[in-house]
Amino acid sequence: MAILIQADAGRPGVVVYRQILAVLTCLSHGLTRMTACVGALALLADVIVVFASVIWRYALHSPLDWAEEVASALMITLVFCGVATSTGRGKHIGVDLFLGWLPPHARDYVSHASRWILVVVSAGLTCSSFSLVEASFAQTTETGLPQAIYVIPVFVGAAAMFVAALDHAFQAPPRVVAGSALAIVLLGLIGYAVTRMLPDPSAGPGVLMLAYFVLGIVAGVPIAFTLGISAMAFFLGQPLLPFTFFAQQVAGGIDHFVLLAIPFFLLAGAAMEVNGMSSRLVELIVRGMGRIKGGMGITTVAAMAFFSGISGSKMADVAAVGGVLMPAVRRAKQSSEETAGLFAASAVMAEAIPPCVNLIVLGFVANISIGALFIAGIVPAALLLVFLLGAAALFGKRVDVSAAYPVRMPMKQLMVGAAVGLVMILMIGRGVVAGIATSTEISAFAVVYAIVVGRLAFRELTLKATVSLFVDVTATSGMLLFIVAAAGSLSYALTIQMIPQQIAQLLVSVGSAHGRWLFLLLTIVMVTIFGAVLEGAPALIIFAPILVPIAAQLGYDPLHYGILVVLSMGLGLFSPPIGLGLYATCGVCGVQMKDVIVPMAKYLAVIVAGLVVLACVPALTTWLPRLMGY
Repeated sequence: MAILIQADAGRPGVVVYRQILAVLTCLSHGLTRMTACVGALALLADVIVVFASVIWRYALHSPLDWAEEVASALMITLVFCGVATSTGRGKHIGVDLFLGWLPPHARDYVSHASRWILVVVSAGLTCSSFSLVEASFAQTTETGLPQAIYVIPVFVGAAAMFVAALDHAFQAPPRVVAGSALAIVLLGLIGYAVTRMLPDPSAGPGVLMLAYFVLGIVAGVPIAFTLGISAMAFFLGQPLLPFTFFAQQVAGGIDHFVLLAIPFFLLAGAAMEVNGMSSRLVELIVRGMGRIKGGMGITTVAAMAFFSGISGSKMADVAAVGGVLMPAVRRAKQSSEETAGLFAASAVMAEAIPPCVNLIVLGFVANISIGALFIAGIVPAALLLVFLLGAAALFGKRVDVSAAYPVRMPMKQLMVGAAVGLVMILMIGRGVVAGIATSTEISAFAVVYAIVVGRLAFRELTLKATVSLFVDVTATSGMLLFIVAAAGSLSYALTIQMIPQQIAQLLVSVGSAHGRWLFLLLTIVMVTIFGAVLEGAPALIIFAPILVPIAAQLGYDPLHYGILVVLSMGLGLFSPPIGLGLYATCGVCGVQMKDVIVPMAKYLAVIVAGLVVLACVPALTTWLPRLMGY
């Protein structure tokens, strides 16, 4: 930086500009480190609070009345610190498929304009949450805690996110920075002018919301901020609603104790990967199955099914299994593209395996028992698992196990690793089915088990690795749950505009006129498309509360319909050409999506065939929950 300043000594304006950028970058890095530490501490404290509340309730028969409120406040802290950390690291999920259609020169400007969207959304959230902070000091929670514990983290996290986004926005040639910023300003002015010229001014906010959503998707803006800018445009254009509602709805979107299971299951799955449980299990499966035809494909499917019962997140599953399996795939000279396609198809299957994040979200927003959904997903997942295993055996090749693992771990260590992991899965399943604790409480026990038992059994989880683990999971959880939070604000805006209700009325009329099967077909197609664009959680938050009751009125069991919806959204998430999950899978496997589409087609066909069977035979989904008393 000093060299650059000396080089520009003859241009005082440039020197001042570079000095300001240096200060901004330094501030951004400092805030990113701060939010990473605070978020990790909040995650640790949350695990301790939830774990202790269960111990106090069952062992000491003295419930901690304040535990749930404190845990929720800590979750809001870790989410907004986590998303600020992700922003500082430049890690957000977006759809950049359409950018490839643009000329390189235009692509630079459009791609950089998305950085200004992050600045605009975080600035709006900072301003909106500041008003909430002012109002919160005079309020208390049900147990007497200050209401500020819920809103101060939103303001602090949004402010840190604004600084990080602003820093990233200036990291480009000045002409690109200025040109993209000007484009965003012009879009805002054009949107305002168009809404003022509409025959019905009340339709303006809804038109702005839809237009910015489409533009955000096409421009490759990260999904959370596409949702955020759409909702923010609605609140700014709606004169009857105070802008404070924007931050209120964003915070309210994640102010739910049940959603805390998401970061906990992510943490448990990551701990298993770091402490060596994952690598031991995968090596055991490869060595056991590799010699048969399609052994590597069978290993891929089986490993995805196993780890889906631990982490709860399909993104986490792909990262955990792919990270340890892909080196063996390449050493054994198997097709990386074929394996990536099978990974993605297996991830669709795994959407029905508890404790899937989307099952938790669906149960929460549609008022369905999460325990019942967990049980209802077992048989459909098993059916799809059998279909995929058959396809893997049919299309796969034999594996040279010696090439895949030239240095083998002793069989005793592999067996111990598998046993430790199986005990964890049994603990999760037994706890949820028996109603011993909620899914959030069980996930806290899974974290403690994965860290403590994994450390004692394998001694690979060092203190430094544990700290890094909490920081990384906080950032990932913040990124994921901020999508849920932003979707919550957009869901509120859509509800005000009556858009889901209008879609629901259209589907009901179609179902009434042409039969409920057409309603089911149309909803599956619709949620598959939205699952590809929005990712499962936000699409569920927006549409599940509307569609599930209608499906029940038309005679569909909510469990049956809910499992079909979750699997369909998974199909969209991991399908070309837009599915965000497929992009993540290709990144983990080190391949290009264009090379995966053809090898993956046959496995997607198998998944679609399985969905048809599940749709035609509802008993496959409902009989086990009914047997268990749900």
